[in-house]
Amino acid sequence: MILEVVVDSLVSALAAQEGGADRLEVCVNLAEGGLFPSAGLIRDIRERVTIPIHVMIRPRQGNFTYLDSEYAIMKDQILIARESGADGVVFGMLDEKGEVDRRTKDLVDFAAPLSATYHRAFDESREPLKALDAIIVAGARWLLTSGQKVTAWEGRELIRDLVKKSGKKIGIIAGAGVDRTNAKELLEATGVREIHVARGVRNPINGQVEAAVVKSLNGLVNRYENT
Repeated sequence: MILEVVVDSLVSALAAQEGGADRLEVCVNLAEGGLFPSAGLIRDIRERVTIPIHVMIRPRQGNFTYLDSEYAIMKDQILIARESGADGVVFGMLDEKGEVDRRTKDLVDFAAPLSATYHRAFDESREPLKALDAIIVAGARWLLTSGQKVTAWEGRELIRDLVKKSGKKIGIIAGAGVDRTNAKELLEATGVREIHVARGVRNPINGQVEAAVVKSLNGLVNRYENT
């Protein structure tokens, strides 16, 4: 099982690693769903952690239909992420019809050799199974989804269908509302092998990731895998 933790500071990154996270998603402005972090933050985290770090590529808050000028910014952000030591990038683009933007494959190719995750823009696509096929064709390594619902638990039926349909063509990551109260049940209900957590491992007062909570969640995930 893979436990991916969202971090927006060096303190949170170190705590996530200490707690046993397998991978980090690095971004800022979590309240807006995550935006591109600074090169300095990426470098600081890269210098202090040994686990893979994937960087959010997103030029602005709001929808995921981007102008050519915004697409150019995304490419610049990928260059910065690569130069700063990232292992992967996370992005998503939809066209005006709610379908996967055809430029997705170009961006995946541009990011190479960094791996690419298509994020929860997928959850706003009009036809999820058709979108899954397009994301696979584009060459993304992972798809992050809540099953087109507010939380992954609510979207568990679609997530299960995505896992079955995708086979080994792409990794499905379940995210949104995942925490210690529902992780085991989510794994059982969907068959996913990777989960993505953000608020579920954070201190509600200071907003920082807590190593002890990550460790507890990691223990639940590992115990499920070994049963």
